[in-house]
Amino acid sequence: MDDFLEERYELAKLRIAQIVTEEAAAEPFRDFFQKTAAFLEKTIQVMDADNSDLSLDELQKQNHSLYEDILEENYDTSYGNPAYAAKMLGEYGKDFSFLYAELRGAIAYASEHDLWNMTVVLELFLEVYAAFAEEEVTPHGNFPSEVPKEKIVRDILSSYVNDYCQDMVEQHIRRSLDPECDFAVKIIMDSDLSDLRYLYRYGEFVSENELGAARFLNSLSQEEIDAMAKTYTEGYRMGFVTGRKDISKKKTVNIRYSLGFERMVRSAILQFRKMGLEPVIYRYATHAVCRRGQSRIGYTGGIPNAQYDYDHRQDAALFLDADFVKRKLRALQTSYEQYKELALVHGGPACIDTFGEAPFSPASTPEAWNFSESQQKLELELSNESGQITNRYIPGDERSFTIIAYPVPEIGGNYAEIFREIVKINTLDYTLYQRIQQTIIDTLDTCEWVEIKGKGENETNLLVHLHTLEDPQKQTNFENCVADVNIPVGEVFTSPVLAGTDGTLHVKKVYLEGLQFKDLKLVFEGGQVIDYTCGNFEDEAENRKYIEDNILFHHPKLPMGEFAIGTNTTAYVAAEKYGIGDKLPILIAEKMGPHFAVGDTCYSWAEDTPVYNPDGKEIIARDNEISMRRKDDVSQAYYGCHMDITIPYDELGSIRVIHGDGEKTSIIEDGRFVLPGTEKLNMPFEVFS
Repeated sequence: MDDFLEERYELAKLRIAQIVTEEAAAEPFRDFFQKTAAFLEKTIQVMDADNSDLSLDELQKQNHSLYEDILEENYDTSYGNPAYAAKMLGEYGKDFSFLYAELRGAIAYASEHDLWNMTVVLELFLEVYAAFAEEEVTPHGNFPSEVPKEKIVRDILSSYVNDYCQDMVEQHIRRSLDPECDFAVKIIMDSDLSDLRYLYRYGEFVSENELGAARFLNSLSQEEIDAMAKTYTEGYRMGFVTGRKDISKKKTVNIRYSLGFERMVRSAILQFRKMGLEPVIYRYATHAVCRRGQSRIGYTGGIPNAQYDYDHRQDAALFLDADFVKRKLRALQTSYEQYKELALVHGGPACIDTFGEAPFSPASTPEAWNFSESQQKLELELSNESGQITNRYIPGDERSFTIIAYPVPEIGGNYAEIFREIVKINTLDYTLYQRIQQTIIDTLDTCEWVEIKGKGENETNLLVHLHTLEDPQKQTNFENCVADVNIPVGEVFTSPVLAGTDGTLHVKKVYLEGLQFKDLKLVFEGGQVIDYTCGNFEDEAENRKYIEDNILFHHPKLPMGEFAIGTNTTAYVAAEKYGIGDKLPILIAEKMGPHFAVGDTCYSWAEDTPVYNPDGKEIIARDNEISMRRKDDVSQAYYGCHMDITIPYDELGSIRVIHGDGEKTSIIEDGRFVLPGTEKLNMPFEVFS
């Protein structure tokens, strides 16, 4: 079989070498085929060559050459840009832009010397080319007598997706569970990390952020590196302890990180191994079959152009129909069944996030693929059913996670200083926060209603309904978050009762999943978003679509799955001091004021597992009216999303609990903590001022 695959690969690369200069396809298609063949030639050279002797400068030039076409400065004339593809190729533009994006995965396959994936994408290109090269070109280079209809191209692409769906899903599931898929682990553990050439072995885009982060980590002592890794790995372990889950049953942990952090990851791998956990490290999905919008779930390099990722986030619209949903769910089920023993001992993800890039506010590209209304429903069905399958094989009440974040050099010239400040924030005294946050929880547990109001131009005016405590001596509504799975410390959170949770959430500027939202407003009624707007675009329809795509994820309504009060004023002051508030990830930003998550609760898929605070009280607010539907119809209980939105302290007027007699007790007034016992949280403000 390998010999046959090798033969297919050899034939494909020989044919592609001819197309670079061949004129068998008419313009305007010839330009696409020749340029794309030239790109594929570059990936073939990587596939076939031993690049271990290349200098750093040579590797940098090679890396730039592979990605230069989609860089911001070249994007206006790239076939990766759906607008340019449509301009040059008319009705065929969307199809060819999809093809182009699918072919770019060849960089990864070549770097991994992945013969199967490399061969199938090369053959896809050749199949499309053959449809346009069958006729001779006229002497003047005009169109052939018959150019294949656009539907022919789309059918070729759809057939490719459907034919290989099972193989691609099975491969993706295996790589997410099997420690023997160790391409990245070998780079991390076997490379000389002081020689930055190792960064180019992945096949990812390497920017100054990845190089700068690696250089900075190389400047730290091993003791400092080990301490950073310890905060991360211990947070993961404590997630099992506080969740009363048995980590000894687990054999693997999925490490997700960005290039440049290999020294910390190497130390973490050694620490995890002492816990009996082997690392599973996989690249984010590259095939359209497995991609999830523009999310990069797995390890990743730099993002050469965020607009390119945004333009291709809904490429699945080319092939998404009811038959594909059934096919992919069947592939997911059979793949998990094949690897069920690996799934059973998988502990969950341990994530190292990065932040600091300039906030990205995307441009709307009408020529890009976009889901129709019916496809949006199919996408929701696929997401929901996929979540159920995953949970059957990796039960939510038996797995855990942790997440921590560090800055990249793009955050500013004082990178080293900011990095050390973030290390400090990630290692704050959790016992101090635990005591103060318990004081807040004790007050919140005296009532069933909380009022949140903005100040100045912030129009927030929300009333949140809390669950009734049947036994306040043993029960609580709020979890005391003390930096185990969710680093750093600094929040108390709950799942509100939806009935009676009403009002407007407003924030002037927020950065969510790599996207900037300006003047964001969500209106809640009965705990669900019923109206929304933002100020990113002049056209209100574009603003609403932006929210529908990136916050609501095409659900007609989303509930408030979480209400929390952030207490990490140290992080807030650091953000103000360095002017990085708009660059912080939600992981840190959510601790810098009250935040509200739309989507599933924090306990989704594990609502029936008891959760306790350090004081021994059980957190009973693990459900809401939507998640309770799982008892009758699990397909109606989950949305597969959870988006946190924070009101920063400087936009916050007050947070007050409302007692049964109508009296109010203030927790925060004018952005400062006023509840007795919480005064120490204001100290960072005083130092900064």
